[in-house]
Amino acid sequence: MSLLNPTAALARAVAGVAAQGFAVVARNTRGDSVYLKPEGSVFALRVSNHARTPKQRANHPDSVTSLVIRQPKTAAQVDALVAEALRNYAGECRKREG
Repeated sequence: MSLLNPTAALARAVAGVAAQGFAVVARNTRGDSVYLKPEGSVFALRVSNHARTPKQRANHPDSVTSLVIRQPKTAAQVDALVAEALRNYAGECRKREG
């Protein structure tokens, strides 16, 4: 059971979300927060190593869910977090589309 460091785990998470038809639409200057959207959607899924700050909430009100990775994870753990984030994203989109 090999652990991915947080940077590698975040990269795997971004790749996993992108593999589900999401494209990177924004990235902060440090590169530790990435926003992805499926084509045609107004809502974003955020992948980061920290909780959203008030500035991030203001700059990205379209972000409806976040996947946060702060600690080393196995590939399987990252894949499970991606699956959970995608479920949460779909649920939040349904709520907001009403």
